[in-house]
Amino acid sequence: MIHTYEEAINWIHGRLRLGIKPGLQRMEWMMERLNHPERHLKTIHVGGTNGKGSTVTYLRSILQESGYQVGTFTSPYIETFNERISVNGVPISDEEIIQLVQAIKPLAEELEATELGGPSEFEIITAMAFYYFSKINFVDVVIFEVGLGGRLDSTNIVHPLLSVITNIGMDHMQFLGDSIEQIAYEKAGIIKSGIPVITAVKQPEALAVIDKAAKEKRAAMYTLGKEFTGEWKQSLPQGEEFDFQSMFGKLGEVQIGLNGLHQVDNAALAVMSIQYLNAFYSFLVEEEHIRSGLEKAFWPGRMEIISETPIILLDGAHNPEGMRALTDSLKSRYPDYRVTAIFAGMKDKKLDAMINMLDQACDEIVLTTFDFPRAAGLDDFALFLSEKIMTEADWQKVVREFKRNAREKELLVVTGSLYFISEVKRGNLNP
Repeated sequence: MIHTYEEAINWIHGRLRLGIKPGLQRMEWMMERLNHPERHLKTIHVGGTNGKGSTVTYLRSILQESGYQVGTFTSPYIETFNERISVNGVPISDEEIIQLVQAIKPLAEELEATELGGPSEFEIITAMAFYYFSKINFVDVVIFEVGLGGRLDSTNIVHPLLSVITNIGMDHMQFLGDSIEQIAYEKAGIIKSGIPVITAVKQPEALAVIDKAAKEKRAAMYTLGKEFTGEWKQSLPQGEEFDFQSMFGKLGEVQIGLNGLHQVDNAALAVMSIQYLNAFYSFLVEEEHIRSGLEKAFWPGRMEIISETPIILLDGAHNPEGMRALTDSLKSRYPDYRVTAIFAGMKDKKLDAMINMLDQACDEIVLTTFDFPRAAGLDDFALFLSEKIMTEADWQKVVREFKRNAREKELLVVTGSLYFISEVKRGNLNP
């Protein structure tokens, strides 16, 4: 029996040995045994390649400003494991983690003895979230972030009020396929019969796949740039400003608290989703709630400023699409700054594409590594070295030297894998 938080977390992480196991059969088996907690929840399902976490945060913040109790299920965590299951942005307690593991562990052991095999770590955590929000802390609405892909992701047993697809990019290709169309097909797998889908996908070939899936499911589809728009106006000292328009109305000079041009798309998705919930599901959300929710929204590791003097940014640009968003935002927000980057990534990602983008946007690049099974080592970076690109195992030393020597109009961006960003956050670099 599990008695302590450490035992609970060790048991959950011990499921990593099973790897990633796409498919819904194990989740359906566990939900059946738990009397289908997922059927008792009002949910919003958010998928896509990048921007899921930020979009979830905008949605949560707006609904919270409107007086709703909002649960969220997100991944990966940045600072504490508990934040994966949160209520109004507050991670659940250690005691609740113990309670959830005590409920799910016997099922996992029973399932392991069947022909389906034991559940993966992500399946365990997903089951914990469903159980928590239906049996322990019932909330007004739960926003579920897809873990990987969509069609076979363990969150895809929900029948939501709304499906949201942020964007499509070339990521997790070993699981999702090696073309935009194949990846779009997996992402579109979250679309349910008659349930509207709101998307910021822009590539015509990906949109065609999602549109086909929506028509087959008779699901209304609302696309950024067509049925609604978010037009960037300017960067603010903290955040961005944009104008929003849809068939439900206009919102001018909307301000968001997160930095980055790409955040406008994520915020526009959230506003359109809220307007739909307002119009068709009787959610009581006023314009002032939308504005204040967007302005107060915070999500760690997304162009997060952890030091003002000198400027140090954290950004989890863990794939080419994320890196493009980061470098575009750096050029826009800091056009006349000397930029140094520290980068650590995963071996199975497109390191060459990401490093090339950094090379075009930065004056100096330090490639590093960290303690994680899939992390690229210094040897993996050998082909990328140049006069301005070097390797350094001790990334904290680079940060210390930058803090000590930085001059005016110099900034440091620490970027790459979200697991790396998590380690950096835990390294107490905040001033």
